[in-house]
Amino acid sequence: VQLQASGGGTVQPGGSLRLSCAASMTNNYCMAWFRQAPGQEREFVAGITSTGATQNYADSVKGRFTQSRDNPRATVYLQMNGLKPEDTAIYYCAARPSFWCSLLRSEYTSWGQGTLVTVSS
Repeated sequence: VQLQASGGGTVQPGGSLRLSCAASMTNNYCMAWFRQAPGQEREFVAGITSTGATQNYADSVKGRFTQSRDNPRATVYLQMNGLKPEDTAIYYCAARPSFWCSLLRSEYTSWGQGTLVTVSS
C-alpha cells in the first residue's frame, strides 16, 4: 500500500488542521496516525479499524482529534482541534493489514512520508 500524507502547516495554539492520507487502497487495512517530535520516539496518535467502526486515540489527543476514513476514496483524515504547542511534530499515516489497529509501530507495513505540524504563537 502506498500512502501520501498532506495537510500539515503552522497554526496558533487553539487552532485546527485537517490531515489527509491518500492511499492506493484501504480496504481490509487498519489505518493509523503516528507522530514524531524532535528528539522523541514516534508515537501512536489515532487508529481506525478497516470498516471505520472503531477508533482509538492516545490519551494526549482524546477529545481534540477525530479520525475518519472514506474507503471508496481510499482516504483517511485526522481532524485536529484545540492544537497545543506539544502537538508539534511530523505526522505519519500508516497501514496495518488487519481489521484491528495496534499501538506498535512494528505492526504497520506501510508508511507515508510525513507532514509537519507546527503549533506556535
